[in-house]
Amino acid sequence: MLSKYPKQIKFIVGNEAAERFSFYGMKSILIVFMTSYLLIQKNVAVSYYHAFTAATYLLPLVGAYVSDRLWGKYKTILYLSIVYCLGHLVLALYETQTGLLIGLSLIALGAGGIKPCVSAHVGDQFAESQRPLLAGVYNIFYWMINFGSFFSTLLIPFLLDKYGSQVAFGLPGVLMLVATIIFKMGKPYYVHVPPQKANKHGLLPIMISALKNKSKTIKAKILEDHPLEALLNAQAILKILLVYVWISVFWALYDQSGSTWVLQAQKMDLLFLGIQWSESQIQAFNPILVMVLIPIFSRGVYPLLGRMGLAQKPLSKMSLGMFFATLSYLMVAATQFQIEAGKMVGIEWQLGSYFLITIAEVMISVTGLEFAYTYAPVSAKSTIMSFWLLTVFFGNILASYFAQIDSLLVGSTQYFIFYAIFMALTGLVFYVQSRFLHFSEVNNNKLDMASELGEI
Repeated sequence: MLSKYPKQIKFIVGNEAAERFSFYGMKSILIVFMTSYLLIQKNVAVSYYHAFTAATYLLPLVGAYVSDRLWGKYKTILYLSIVYCLGHLVLALYETQTGLLIGLSLIALGAGGIKPCVSAHVGDQFAESQRPLLAGVYNIFYWMINFGSFFSTLLIPFLLDKYGSQVAFGLPGVLMLVATIIFKMGKPYYVHVPPQKANKHGLLPIMISALKNKSKTIKAKILEDHPLEALLNAQAILKILLVYVWISVFWALYDQSGSTWVLQAQKMDLLFLGIQWSESQIQAFNPILVMVLIPIFSRGVYPLLGRMGLAQKPLSKMSLGMFFATLSYLMVAATQFQIEAGKMVGIEWQLGSYFLITIAEVMISVTGLEFAYTYAPVSAKSTIMSFWLLTVFFGNILASYFAQIDSLLVGSTQYFIFYAIFMALTGLVFYVQSRFLHFSEVNNNKLDMASELGEI
């Protein structure tokens, strides 16, 4: 499968597969570990879960800076992978709230720090003549990530039930150590790009120039200090950010499949297809659905909608995705209503919610990346990816904050209805805004964004 690519690629892909298995396996049992083993209150555990996820998606900014300005990609990935391993070790050895805090902090730093570096390191390995092969490598990344997520989400909860937290957290730590060793084995073959100086015509310097403006028009002042191309690039980025700001709300809903949805599943009949599942294992249906739905949508649903004159543009698809996210939470609320009424509800109800939220994921996340890469300047693509990761950060900050509001009653029917209304209103504002925003395609160098999703 990898024979046509540079030989060092197999080390990076092997590292990615083991690292993602490690991360998703650990995360799949986190809410159960906090509530059932450490006896942390449900609302506090949900807040901790989303604060950890938020940190994991904020720290890529640190990793990207260290990589680009100080250490380079190889050293950044290697050193922070060691930090990552230490985080798993702490979780496995210390079944306390202090151990939880230290372990998750180290994992967030390691996982978040290497996140923006790995995909860029892949690109560095290809000569200009090999660029057409790059999309294929990202496809492999994407499938490896979902493959690892599926099996780790099935296996690690089983280990927690049968052998306890030390084994359940220890195995992901071992897989992360394997990932680090595999990555280091490729060192003699890697193309190493040294750290670069800061771009004095990037978005931040342009924004500073605008804020310093006193007497002249902003545009004239900026053009004194920066070339016209830099100004146009900054304008394109800011318009994309107007789209991104609303995507954070979707992540506030989506990432609760690992927190409040798991807590709901604890009160459901988990017998499905003749198998007694654990509450944490239900999350494994998401990566399977993603792999199935992406080709169905790209080859069937979108062409059909196009022929009907519906959802032809990226922003329209994303608006429709927000509608499906709303439906998923209405279904979760309906499920919770039955549970609170004393009925024993089958896990099939939650699988329906997974189906709807995964449709939303395909229409929002995949389309959002395609949209950004289409309309972002070539020189700003890495910047756009950093901002995309920040939408996940802000979404989880929202989820963490709302979990601490006592009146919302985390995991209750009214809690899920609140999120459904929040998403519906966000979708409405997003749709109205999209009718007034106009974008120009500034480059034709697009990658397969279905594969790029795997970097998230």
